[in-house]
Amino acid sequence: MNRSLRPSTLLLTGSAIALALALSGCGKKKVEEAPKVTASAACIAAGDDCKRFTLLHTNDHHGRFWHSKRGEYGMAARKTVIDEIRKEVADYGGQVLLLSGGDINTGVPESDLQDAEPDFIGMNHLGYDAMAVGNHEFDNPTTVVDKQRDWSKFPWLSANIYRQVDGEWQLYFEPYKLFEVQGLKLAVVGLTTEQTAEIGNPEYVQDLKFTSPQAEMKKVLAQLEEQHHPDLVFGLTHMGHYENGDHGSNAPGDVALAQSLEPGQVQAIIGGHSQLPVCMEGETGEYVEDYGRDEACKPDRKNGTWIMQAYEWGKYVGRADFEYYGGELHLANYQLVPVNTETKFGSMYPFQMLTPRDPETLELLRPYQNKGQLKLKEKIGVAEEDFIGKRRVVRYQATPLGIMIAHAQTQLPVPADFGIMNSGGIRTTIEKGPIRYRDVLKVQPFANSVTVTEMNGTELKKYLSKVATKTRGSGGFPHFSGIKMTVDCVAKEVDIKSIGGRPFNLADTYRFTLPSYNASGGNKYPKLKQARNTGFVDADMLYQFIKEQGNLNPMDYNRAKDVKYTNSRSPYGCGG
Repeated sequence: MNRSLRPSTLLLTGSAIALALALSGCGKKKVEEAPKVTASAACIAAGDDCKRFTLLHTNDHHGRFWHSKRGEYGMAARKTVIDEIRKEVADYGGQVLLLSGGDINTGVPESDLQDAEPDFIGMNHLGYDAMAVGNHEFDNPTTVVDKQRDWSKFPWLSANIYRQVDGEWQLYFEPYKLFEVQGLKLAVVGLTTEQTAEIGNPEYVQDLKFTSPQAEMKKVLAQLEEQHHPDLVFGLTHMGHYENGDHGSNAPGDVALAQSLEPGQVQAIIGGHSQLPVCMEGETGEYVEDYGRDEACKPDRKNGTWIMQAYEWGKYVGRADFEYYGGELHLANYQLVPVNTETKFGSMYPFQMLTPRDPETLELLRPYQNKGQLKLKEKIGVAEEDFIGKRRVVRYQATPLGIMIAHAQTQLPVPADFGIMNSGGIRTTIEKGPIRYRDVLKVQPFANSVTVTEMNGTELKKYLSKVATKTRGSGGFPHFSGIKMTVDCVAKEVDIKSIGGRPFNLADTYRFTLPSYNASGGNKYPKLKQARNTGFVDADMLYQFIKEQGNLNPMDYNRAKDVKYTNSRSPYGCGG
């Protein structure tokens, strides 16, 4: 899920900062260079017996091949960061592997409309060595999956995805890849969350089988030992990091995997899926709730296995510098290196200039960006009347536009029972006439992910008593779809009548969607630690919904009376 991260100092390699200063013209103020990673005393004492290598990793790319409108992240700046690290490692005789934790697909229109071709071409250019197969790789038919694999000059790894061939279940992807690094034989084993069978598009995953990653890892480890005798084994996964293995309604993730193995069987797990900067603190290794960019990042460690994840969208490049001596692997240094993420590096330095974008990468990807921009002119539907999105309206009463957006977000591969949309995320009106992709992005410009949460009836009443009583006029004022209830604005209680057309029952379990901004506490909504980030972006879901519906009439979504407010100065919500 997305978290609100406070801005802080950006850690960059020396030449990147120097070039950034030259580009910005702000070279008067001295900026300290990031310290080079030096060998440990034990490694130096071991002499030639100490092997040094570095694993770089990203995850949950979700179509971000191009930098954002504010200049954040993007593959061109990522190339600068990676090249600088490669040069530093090569200078002391080490080697680098670049790995991805998967979910390359889904999230940005310019990418989605081109089947993520620019993203895979960009990954080739950046020199990725392998990627885990993510659940969002199956947002597309297998014909697209196979096309994307053909584009890729690196292997897609997953040891637990099978498809039927001539009546037999066979592995769809390579289960592992062997690398020769500093004279050591490294095995990288890929695994995918088994929950893909539930959260993937049913049309595209119905002929596939997703087995237990824990069971498959044990099988692969036995096979590797019998056939290849690797010196080191790394997991490259798309399963999620859940603190202390508490995965809630999600399938078991990286912590549970590490705990299921013999101590030290797998040296490190490079992960994705939960879209978090996995940084721990304290003796007991407690999760850092709000990771700051000027803080050291210590990966999780369970059962002798390091567990790493680098947030999302290429905002960071994870850097793990390893030393191998005395027959053992040591993590000498770990960093999350920011890629033009928001920062305060002195008020005179705009953050988008801190890491210069590699010109060759820009030249490679610009035609794809331009082509995607042209596609945004695509007509996707027709509004028979205005869908009002004016601030002074949507923040004061439920509107057909807000209700339609909430409904559109419930249309996941496994649909949710009801949806909630905050009014602050609705930015303009969809006017009568043709609807184009660009119009959708104006309505929902923030690129929030859509989350899904499961609660029983008792928990849900408590939660909605806080959300449904948000005051009119605030950005948190909610629009609901799929639920009928009465809201007592004074007692701050809700009386739920039905959900998804079925009578409400305290003992039943319900699934609802919510923008990631609110799930992480935005608009003072209760934080939902159990919320699962679907990886789908709000505007993309609205685009798909409008395209499927074609002609849209606001009267079809005029369901404001489904939620009644009592003990309020207004019949449209709590407050005046």
